[in-house]
Amino acid sequence: MLSIYGPWIGFHVFVAVALAVDLGVFHRQAREVRFKEALLTSAVWVALAAIFAGGVWVYQGHEPALAFLTGYVVEWSLSIDNLFVFLSLFSAFATPVHQQHRVLFWGILGALAMRAIFIFAGIALIQKFHWLLYGFGAFLILTGIKLVAVEKREADPRSHWLIQTAKRWLGFTDSYHGSRFFVRSSGRWLGTPLLLVLLIVEATDLVFAADSIPAILSITRDSFIVYTSNVFAILGLRSLYFALAGMMSSFTYLHFGLAGVLVFIGVKMCLAEIFPVPTHYSFLVIVVLLGGAIAASLFRGNRSPART
Repeated sequence: MLSIYGPWIGFHVFVAVALAVDLGVFHRQAREVRFKEALLTSAVWVALAAIFAGGVWVYQGHEPALAFLTGYVVEWSLSIDNLFVFLSLFSAFATPVHQQHRVLFWGILGALAMRAIFIFAGIALIQKFHWLLYGFGAFLILTGIKLVAVEKREADPRSHWLIQTAKRWLGFTDSYHGSRFFVRSSGRWLGTPLLLVLLIVEATDLVFAADSIPAILSITRDSFIVYTSNVFAILGLRSLYFALAGMMSSFTYLHFGLAGVLVFIGVKMCLAEIFPVPTHYSFLVIVVLLGGAIAASLFRGNRSPART
């Protein structure tokens, strides 16, 4: 029994300790996360993911380890799109810089729980209804096409239906109250704008999970590999946001790379029974698509005239 659940228990102990140290030691007091600190923390999370992949290689073999790395890269790349939403959200609600880490911390904690439900439900459904693979594949292809074919329009997060519903059921203050999500005023509990931002962060992750979970299930159906690669990518998402917050406008062609990844994975799922693509080829294609989009964006940025 211990040999079956040992890796699960050990992994969750590691996650719990990492989150406790993060919030209880390094960010006990609300403060602004500087670029160098965010870059270093991002590097630490990437290094931990690489070490974990090495452990998977030793104990399970090279195929599961490569599946973990591929799933990690897919989830990490799709999460970048999430960062643009966070940037827009914090700007719309004028969230103080030193409170943004707290929102992302609790938002990602909720994301971990939601991803676990999505992953295990998705694996169970595919095992019972194999034809769902083709549905997931078609969905990813359409999502990838939509990403480049449909013009994006900036929506005001404050008009989101979830915000309007929350305001109908619960009173809210007009201003922030430090790092508090609730305050007591005139004998009743009121939510703060920080709670509204957190609600949108959770709702956003729920939407993005609809893309990322089917994508990673096309790589492997091993629940431990799928779950751990998702968790590592999500845990590094906060640091990645603070490291890239000032550079996001530079990734002009990133959505083309993400669209290519989604279409490739969708086609791979639809043709899995006829033409199965080995994991190492999938990994190579995904890295080339994303790397090419990032390189093209940076090249364009260097060629563009300086702007004030």
